[in-house]
Amino acid sequence: MEQVHGIVDFKLSFIGTPTDADDGVACMHGPKECLGNMIELCAASLYPNPKISLGFAMCLSNDYEHIPDQDLIEDCALEHRVDFDKLNHCVSRDDGYAIGLLRKSVVRSAEAGVHTSCTIRLNEEVRCVLDSGEWRDCEGGHEVDDLVRDIKALYRGAVVDL
Repeated sequence: MEQVHGIVDFKLSFIGTPTDADDGVACMHGPKECLGNMIELCAASLYPNPKISLGFAMCLSNDYEHIPDQDLIEDCALEHRVDFDKLNHCVSRDDGYAIGLLRKSVVRSAEAGVHTSCTIRLNEEVRCVLDSGEWRDCEGGHEVDDLVRDIKALYRGAVVDL
């Protein structure tokens, strides 16, 4: 993202099931996963620069088994210049803002036909999938330079085979 953040509309989307009874979301790994997703989405909402929000999300993901432990959230927030109090306020708002972000994210994934984490989409098409530690469906390659090359080509208006 460092190389292309100025030309990419980056959206963090999660996989889950919208629940109609309470306008919420059911996450595969339970409420802690949903809370972790909401924390990451709040960070993206508060800090739209992906260098900050994605760095924060990656910090959490590197220690995912401890999400949503407060110590981990505070450490990652400090490391990536995310205001913990603002993040906490976003997640705990009475108006359901954070669950709304998660629900919108889950619906976006479902509408795009995304069912595997982590799916990388580029220009509304699946570009690459990391599934259980294995890359697949990466016709243009799965290295950072491959993705950057394709993003820059699309930005210049070139045709990229996805």
